[in-house]
Amino acid sequence: MPDPRILKIITADQSGCELVKFAEQTAQTLVKNNLRNTQIRNIFTEVRKISALRTQDPDAALRRLQMLKPKLAYQAARQHQVKLLKDVLSEAVDQVTQIEDPTRRDEAFVRFMDLFEAILAYHKAYGGRN
Repeated sequence: MPDPRILKIITADQSGCELVKFAEQTAQTLVKNNLRNTQIRNIFTEVRKISALRTQDPDAALRRLQMLKPKLAYQAARQHQVKLLKDVLSEAVDQVTQIEDPTRRDEAFVRFMDLFEAILAYHKAYGGRN
């Protein structure tokens, strides 16, 4: 069942208020689950590469974004602390990739990046271990 909060964040949260609140709650849980900074940073590095590719080759970037889901599933299977992050990001990827209009999809991808950056920042702020 899709999370309506993630749908709203990716498609309708103009102010970013929902995004910030959701990212903070998610990060607090990730810290409690002992997710390490290196675990989240490895995934974030891949997402940054996808973001850079987006301007050069949007179709390739969309494919790589879709391929992030199996990579997240693999990491979550190896390290249970990654499961919540996998669930959140996989749902957000689904929301982005389901948008047909390229302009709206690009806006949704920016919100996806904002969400991930906010989770990463709050994770660090709440004492995420290295």
